[in-house]
Amino acid sequence: MKVLNFGSLNVDYVYKLPHIVEAGETISSEKLALYPGGKGLNQSVALGKAGVEVYHAGAIGEDGRFLVDFLKNARVHTDFVKVLPEEKSGHAIIQNDAKGENCIILFGGANQAITRGMVDEVLQEFGKDDYLILQNEINELGYIVERAKEKGMVIVLNPSPMNEKILKLPLEYVDYFILNEIEAAQILRETKQDIDLKRQGHETARHLLEAFPRAGIILTLGGAGSVYMKDGICYEQSIYQVDVVDTTAAGDTFTGYFVAGMIQGRPMKEIMDTAARAAAITVSREGAGVAIPTREEVETYRFV
Repeated sequence: MKVLNFGSLNVDYVYKLPHIVEAGETISSEKLALYPGGKGLNQSVALGKAGVEVYHAGAIGEDGRFLVDFLKNARVHTDFVKVLPEEKSGHAIIQNDAKGENCIILFGGANQAITRGMVDEVLQEFGKDDYLILQNEINELGYIVERAKEKGMVIVLNPSPMNEKILKLPLEYVDYFILNEIEAAQILRETKQDIDLKRQGHETARHLLEAFPRAGIILTLGGAGSVYMKDGICYEQSIYQVDVVDTTAAGDTFTGYFVAGMIQGRPMKEIMDTAARAAAITVSREGAGVAIPTREEVETYRFV
């Protein structure tokens, strides 16, 4: 069994601010930091640090070569990362406030220059029961999903950032959805007001299961934790309390560790707990990919 993450690679420009900038406001940044990022890269790093052999596929410009080195240092295979000299690497402008909350502007760059020829070249190296992990920061997602389904791959979708592109995908082919309550509501075409966090996400997860009965649903609920549902089984997981520094890669860390646990055949209760622990450690640190802990750190970290 092989694991392929076909996803984004970004250069993150993180500005430390007292608060998120409001319309018409100009404020000075306390600090500027440059980090490797992108939901795809972050999830591959989490998988690699969790002990899974993972291949990353995607595209960068010449300015993003350091992202390849970063992936390699996290034990991620980079054979399928293309350098496109005519493109700029994707990047993100991230506002990080005093409470650790973020506001993010994305520029797709090379992430939006994936061709079907590139997809075919990558997927010819993978087959039945191999895992494919996708987010929504690259183009040609529909083609990737269709080709992966033809090959019998296990498709894991994190539909973030959520937009109309996701609703046009053949979502019935997805084996696992990892998403938050707002993304779930949008897929179900509900409004934000339809989501009551006091339900702990159970009703929302059940609605998703009704819409996609063959899929597994992993719903993250912020401070309310997370819930897993599949084949009549339900697991709830609470969060681990930490001092929040930067939430940028929290969801990506959770996703990477969750998928790693499944691939490693661990019990679901342990998978959910480990993913929550890893995400908590990540938000207690600055940056995205650089903040993701190793499995040894996750297993030995002492929460107050």
